[in-house]
Amino acid sequence: MANDIERRKNFFDDMMNVRNWTNPSFFDETPDYMKTDIAETEKEYRVKVDMPGFNKKDIHISYNNNVLTITGHRDTFADESDKEGNVLHSERSYGQLSRQYRLPDVDIDKVNAKYTDGVLILTLPKLTLNGDGGNRIEID
Repeated sequence: MANDIERRKNFFDDMMNVRNWTNPSFFDETPDYMKTDIAETEKEYRVKVDMPGFNKKDIHISYNNNVLTITGHRDTFADESDKEGNVLHSERSYGQLSRQYRLPDVDIDKVNAKYTDGVLILTLPKLTLNGDGGNRIEID
């Protein structure tokens, strides 16, 4: 609760500082977690997501309505502390993190996912259209 109050205080302090309004990154909506690279070819999407410190069993991936959703849950850490048990400094986050990506026309039956060295790598093949260029409807 005290952390929430402190975060709100820092947010409002930042909002009142006019110099922040001129900094382009102040309004950047890209989260500072689960950094992602997405590449696209004619046949597939390739998604790489930084998720260090997660256990593979705590990562959930779903694809619905052309949206890929990746969610990870990480429990609290057993950090070093001082004699009274107080953590001296902590920047690592824990809890549930989630990101969504709009990737149309994925062949969900052929998706491949691997998690190695803290990086989640997904290969999402695109649906193949039939040889005549898709589902063309002729006008009478």
